[in-house]
Amino acid sequence: MNHTARKKSVFRKKLFKERWLYLMLVPGILYFLTFKYAPMFGLVMAFQNYQPFLGFFKSEWVGFQHFQRFFTDPAFWMLFKNTITLGLLNIVFFFPLPIILALMLNELRWISYRRVVQTLVYIPHFVSWVVVSSLTYTIFTTEGGLANELLVSMGFDKINPLMTLTGFRPMIVLQFIWKETGWGTIIFLAAIASVNPELYKAAEVDGAGRWRKLWHITLPSIRSTIVILLILRLGTFLDTGFEQLLLMINTMNRELGEVFDTYVYQMGIVGGQFSYTAAVGLFKSVAALLLIVISNTIAKWFGEEGIY
Repeated sequence: MNHTARKKSVFRKKLFKERWLYLMLVPGILYFLTFKYAPMFGLVMAFQNYQPFLGFFKSEWVGFQHFQRFFTDPAFWMLFKNTITLGLLNIVFFFPLPIILALMLNELRWISYRRVVQTLVYIPHFVSWVVVSSLTYTIFTTEGGLANELLVSMGFDKINPLMTLTGFRPMIVLQFIWKETGWGTIIFLAAIASVNPELYKAAEVDGAGRWRKLWHITLPSIRSTIVILLILRLGTFLDTGFEQLLLMINTMNRELGEVFDTYVYQMGIVGGQFSYTAAVGLFKSVAALLLIVISNTIAKWFGEEGIY
């Protein structure tokens, strides 16, 4: 038996031995093929004047006309500014919070109390944005809202972040923090749990306290996880929460709340301009790819593994 035949035989035996693991991959592979890769054929719409009754093959080809229209549209810079601003706010104010919360939970020595706290901070993730927006309106409405009633009782004036430009972005960020911070701790808690306990014992022998162990052992041990999640977060940098913003935008704050996702909905789904919004979506995808490549390259420059 030659070397090639021997390698094929070993591969078949290994494949048969781990057949159930490969079988478990099938649903995930089918999901990505069906909902991620197959729809990419529809990107051809971005270069056509797509008409549903003509289909992809008979619609008029217009090249980069839709991209030119989008980049010269006066609304482009407003959408770009709003999307970048909300993305930066989420990176700066939201991204560190799951790490901090995971470190705090890890320091709790009473296991039962820690589990209760973890459960409570996970729950908001399962609350839909419809409920979150309804709660926000109920709390901050000027007519009987809980927050305003409390402010009036304390002698302050009423506030209305739902209708003012100054309060809109902080409200959006706070909503996202309340809903997703607890859920974001899961990966970091798993990374912390994988740290070798012998390192902590050795540090205790050397006289290190909790802060020293946190700074010199825990954080360096989960640094690669933090970097990978930051790269992935930058990949979704332009995805600023379509459902959340669609529910919170009104005529008073649209100037700050309109982003690429809501614009695509209004122009594509409501307005029926499928080719134009496909071009907008393709622009977002290319920008996200560039952000991932650039951030991954920078991470490797600093000695991290990156995502590829």
